[in-house]
Amino acid sequence: MISFVLTVIADDKPGIVEQVASVIREHQGNWLESRMATMAGKFAGILRIEVAEDNSDNLIAALTALTEQGIEVRTERGTAEQTATVHLTLSVIGNDRPGIVQEVTSVLAQHQVNVQELITGCFAAEMSATPTFRAEAELEVPEDFDQDGLADDLESLSDELMVEIRKAI
Repeated sequence: MISFVLTVIADDKPGIVEQVASVIREHQGNWLESRMATMAGKFAGILRIEVAEDNSDNLIAALTALTEQGIEVRTERGTAEQTATVHLTLSVIGNDRPGIVQEVTSVLAQHQVNVQELITGCFAAEMSATPTFRAEAELEVPEDFDQDGLADDLESLSDELMVEIRKAI
């Protein structure tokens, strides 16, 4: 079996996931995991599949052919997963401002953190209606990682920034 990571993007409409899933099934592929979302009228997804080597070329061709229906699919061969790491969850909340995502991700990169998933958004604070930034992230770090050092560096970005780091369940 060969593992592939697919990215999918299209104008949002019903049936996109079904079309991709049908092509994978028609070529005896196995859908292993995925993350999908809509944003600004676009559907975007990333998924991991496995398929027998004999079927892989035909599957990739069929997925590429979805372009005719307005669905862009890119395929990349997957690699083996690493071991001896710990997964953490990170929550960051603070006043929104330009550059906050870059600042947070810069600190993560300085600490050699591998970001597995990142969800960001802005909302109006209840009492003041101040634009407030929120980030939730799944992180992969070495077993001997310094969580406190990361928290300190993130909190030093701004006095009002609240940071919580915990082991993922």
